[in-house]
Amino acid sequence: MTDRYPNPELTVGSDNKQWWNRAESRRTGFHNAHRFFRRTASFRAREVVRLDGAEDDAFAALPETHALCAAPEFSALVVAREGLILFERAAPDFSTASPHSIQSITKLHMHLVAGRLIAAGRLDPTRTFDSYLPDIGNGYAGARVQDALDMNLSNSFTEDYDDPHSACYTEEIALGWRLPAPGGLEPTLGEFIHSIPGGDAVNRTGHALYKSSNTDALTLLCDALLPGGLLAEIERLTDAAGYEGTFHVSLSPERLPALSGGGCLSARDLARFGLMLARDGGEFLRHSMQRDAPTLSPPKDWLRYSNHLMTDGRFIGHAGYGGQFLMVDTRHGTTCAYLSVLENEAGYDDAYIARMIGHLRTICNAVEERPTL
Repeated sequence: MTDRYPNPELTVGSDNKQWWNRAESRRTGFHNAHRFFRRTASFRAREVVRLDGAEDDAFAALPETHALCAAPEFSALVVAREGLILFERAAPDFSTASPHSIQSITKLHMHLVAGRLIAAGRLDPTRTFDSYLPDIGNGYAGARVQDALDMNLSNSFTEDYDDPHSACYTEEIALGWRLPAPGGLEPTLGEFIHSIPGGDAVNRTGHALYKSSNTDALTLLCDALLPGGLLAEIERLTDAAGYEGTFHVSLSPERLPALSGGGCLSARDLARFGLMLARDGGEFLRHSMQRDAPTLSPPKDWLRYSNHLMTDGRFIGHAGYGGQFLMVDTRHGTTCAYLSVLENEAGYDDAYIARMIGHLRTICNAVEERPTL
């Protein structure tokens, strides 16, 4: 008889976390998530967008740059603009060309996918989910697509990283990030979304109510509306971004991409993704920056959550669990890709994220002030 044992990197312990996302092993986990996920899809670009070195010592001298790169959480930072790398650093145990979990920065793919479907007339954001997917379940049946895009709906899904039994950790089974309890089944993404209890879907908090399950529900919907499915769309976006390395994304049991947080990219290629947004964002991105949308909760309440991106009307981007942020300055096309790994128990620190965003904004402003750029 063949002896077997559960995959150790994906096995959940008494803390209800899998090995690769525990505090003591999270740095290894985020640097190797593309190897640890239960199943992944990988994409290479047909043509690579050239990024030439054009280092400017002024950026290295900024206190904010030093603070980011000297932080114990630091993995990598790339600042780029118009085909040039203005600043590039990595931690001693990492490289700007190595894949890194980007977590919820992956949600920016949903901004692009939904925008394309809306522009083509295939997706009407004013309609409810059940008008497209009648069997989606109570958590999303009466919810408007627009409210999911804006993180502006209420249901029983919880995303509290301090609570090891929050629903977001159960979601990880369907995303292919962990194993179920011994003998348990791995739900499909569709089954997981269907299991979420609902209500009247009205967000009464006064700010964006962040739920990664919203992206999962949009994933089900957009995959059904796309002739070639979401994986074909990701291949198209990979070619548009022109990655040098590989874009990895975890898959659900029914082979849907985990756009809620399953992406892995190098810092250089994340910068290329940001440059694509600055270059080819289009009318949907401009509309998303200008429209009214829910603000994030303090201390990030200067940002609005609009159509699956964070914006203040000039900067766009997205944060990622564990310590990631992609910022794009749409005024001058500068992009800052910052990767880091928080090693506290929760894997999240709102003050750290807010401080990081402030530093990246200062760096973007410094690029604007350099007359030679």
